[in-house]
Amino acid sequence: MKRKHVVIGGLALAISAGGVGAAVASGGGEDAKEQVSGPGADRARAAALAEHPGTANAVERDSENGATWEVEISGNDGKTVDVRLDENYKVIVVEGDGEDSGEGE
Repeated sequence: MKRKHVVIGGLALAISAGGVGAAVASGGGEDAKEQVSGPGADRARAAALAEHPGTANAVERDSENGATWEVEISGNDGKTVDVRLDENYKVIVVEGDGEDSGEGE
């Protein structure tokens, strides 16, 4: 009888955890992107820094402008940019990010 309670409890926990993950994923909005890591992200970071030297703040999967990767970089010039790369880690576009971009002025 005890084993039955453990299985049911584990199933309930798994279902509720999945629900929380779905809620977080869907509640992030259109602009919410998840940072990624691993060998692909490392290559994207290196390629982006070769184009725009500075500090890589985040590496994300992206589809904007036909990109596969987006790397946010705080440049040595003090400005923050998004470097978008294709699946072969070739730079597609470098765009100003947020307040540093001059958008809306």
